[in-house]
Amino acid sequence: MMLWVTLCTLPILLVAVWFYTVATVKGRFPTLKNRRICLLIAHPDDEAMFFAPALLALTDPALGNHLKILCLSSGDADGLGETRKKELVKSGMLLGLRNEDDVFVVENPDFQDSMMATWSKEKIASLLSSAFAPHLANTLTSKSADAPTATIDVLITFDRSGVSAHPNHISLYHGARHFIASLIKNRPGWDSPVDLYTLSTVNVARKYASILDTISSMMVVAFQKRSVGAHPSPLLFMSGVGEIRTAQRAMTHAHVHGRERLAPGEDIMTEEGESGVS
Repeated sequence: MMLWVTLCTLPILLVAVWFYTVATVKGRFPTLKNRRICLLIAHPDDEAMFFAPALLALTDPALGNHLKILCLSSGDADGLGETRKKELVKSGMLLGLRNEDDVFVVENPDFQDSMMATWSKEKIASLLSSAFAPHLANTLTSKSADAPTATIDVLITFDRSGVSAHPNHISLYHGARHFIASLIKNRPGWDSPVDLYTLSTVNVARKYASILDTISSMMVVAFQKRSVGAHPSPLLFMSGVGEIRTAQRAMTHAHVHGRERLAPGEDIMTEEGESGVS
């Protein structure tokens, strides 16, 4: 009898813990407000498959953020590039973007959608510079006393492991780091005007644990918050029932030709410090 009571109670307890942790994260953990944010992705569907919790949280009108998506390929490996670009726009709107013009897709032979291709970090950084810091070319060869500027405040992308180990994802990390470094090159004493946040890669067990991972995610971020010190705190975004359903619609309804899977329930964003930027 006790076994049956335990088995019946456990799912209710898990759901209650999930609701509690989601409410705690939304109410007490740091977030971004009044920022110009760019999400840098490699392929259409990356935004829904990996970054849905962050997008749904950061596009909340109450936060005053303006978020755009920059995708460095159309995902044309299967000859569906034009279709997938339209799907990306539809997905972005479902996930909270202000308008369709906030989605940009790059068509460049240097950035081919391929599991075998590593993209040049210099070319990625150059593209980011031309998009968000066009004045940069004038200051790369000589020192400047002026503060560096950019047209975005925050850049979000994959971490050094690429979440799924896709070489295109990993390339974005190195390209973004190179871009941040270039912003303060020859400008001694100044901090970068752009904060770089990366999506933390987790092990397979945590990746597919769904709501069972909520407590461990919250503990990880709480620990990182203490260890980061002078740097801004890591960010944690958790989705409730409504957000998960929205993310699933973005993945399965907008991306008809994309890869189907359940949308993740949380995103952990770590800010990349200036040390070790190359």
